[in-house]
Amino acid sequence: EEWYGISSHAALGKTTHELFPEGFADIVTTQDRGTAQLGTPGSVEADVPFADGDIHKIISTKFLVPSSADDTAVVATIATDITQQRKSEEQLRQAQKMESIGQLTGGIAHDFNNLLAVVIGNLEFLQESLKSDNQKQAFADNAIHAALRGAELTQRLLAFARKQTLRPEVVDLNKLVLGMTRLLQRTLGETTSIDPKISADLWATEIDPAQFEAALLNLATNAHHAMGDGGRLLLETQNVTLDQDYADLHADVVPGPYVMLAVSDTGTGMTEDVLAQAFEPFFTTKEVGQGSGLGLSMVHGFVRQSHGHVSVYSEVGVGTTVRLYFKVASNVQATQTLVPEINEPNAKTNETILIVEDDPELRQLTVSMISRLGYDVLEAADGPMALALLDEGTPVNLLFTDVILPENMNGAELADEALKRRPGLKVLYTSGYNENVIVHNGMLNDDVSLIPKPYRRQELAQRIRAILDSPVS
Repeated sequence: EEWYGISSHAALGKTTHELFPEGFADIVTTQDRGTAQLGTPGSVEADVPFADGDIHKIISTKFLVPSSADDTAVVATIATDITQQRKSEEQLRQAQKMESIGQLTGGIAHDFNNLLAVVIGNLEFLQESLKSDNQKQAFADNAIHAALRGAELTQRLLAFARKQTLRPEVVDLNKLVLGMTRLLQRTLGETTSIDPKISADLWATEIDPAQFEAALLNLATNAHHAMGDGGRLLLETQNVTLDQDYADLHADVVPGPYVMLAVSDTGTGMTEDVLAQAFEPFFTTKEVGQGSGLGLSMVHGFVRQSHGHVSVYSEVGVGTTVRLYFKVASNVQATQTLVPEINEPNAKTNETILIVEDDPELRQLTVSMISRLGYDVLEAADGPMALALLDEGTPVNLLFTDVILPENMNGAELADEALKRRPGLKVLYTSGYNENVIVHNGMLNDDVSLIPKPYRRQELAQRIRAILDSPVS
């Protein structure tokens, strides 16, 4: 009665086709006949229209029940509504798919960053050698700029894969949103009205403010495109609590208090098929040249790496709402600047750097870069080779190591072993991933220095000099 809106009294004496819609009635009749003929239980799953108009997933199990009056038997049915179960399974499949895509994307970006590091470094050497030829130097400049654009692309991929470097701070989301409103208005133009609805007494959250602003800009830009000739963009902040029931339906959610930002537009909305792919990298409904398809994937990666949650609700012809949920901040201090500003990037007297990099081309380039800065250089392809060099007793001032290394020893493990041999040794990490065991839950620790690949020679020189000049921790 609750499902179909038919009372048990009204159903007495009625055939299946008199009670249910034709398509569903045919399924029930076929299953009843099969059970009666074979005499064995059977189950079937079907989409069933309920009295409220919604379609539910129902699994019906049929079996024979002998009659106590004669030798006949009746077909009995146990029906179970599995709609929510199927939704949960689909959400799990979607989460697993996004995780797999993220792992693949992160791996590609990591390898591509290694290649770009070699390309940019050699182009800088070429650029330096062509100072007397302005035309050829211009060609080198153009090539460097193109390679740097490629590096920006890999950073977007790493953002989706949740492998970018984050510098979280305890922030007031209201201030960040209000601070972005003027920029968004200039970016989106006068045809789009921006309406911030700021909640008083908003809880603090701990996120990377720069990445949050980039995420908000991406969402606003997508909303602007969806609204075409103009519309209304609503930015709403709120304290919310996600309970266990909500967490049961969303595998990435830990129950508890969150700070929520909802970005709503009055655009065209998304169909279910588009919504299912919205966070996948390079997926876009825009015309060729109108977008990279990385905006929403970057937002998804940033929020998930910040231990948050993203939800999207959309109706075709009505609009879309994207909600970002961030964990409430614990009692921690904001992160400090990792590297002080410096003026002198070159080496001082008798300073030695041990370079550990498994990519031979990148290792050769890095050796050339650092040698030209005036440092003495030792090089190794893996952790054991690096430790063997340290055991020889040569003074080393800085260990510059890739995070991802072969021979069952990553960069962090190498640094631990090196510090046992050389207490006070300074360490600089590099990685195409910007993320692994030295980055706790994707967030850069205060006592770790990391320069992401690909890096410019000047940037590397400044970072090395700053670390060598810093006091021993």
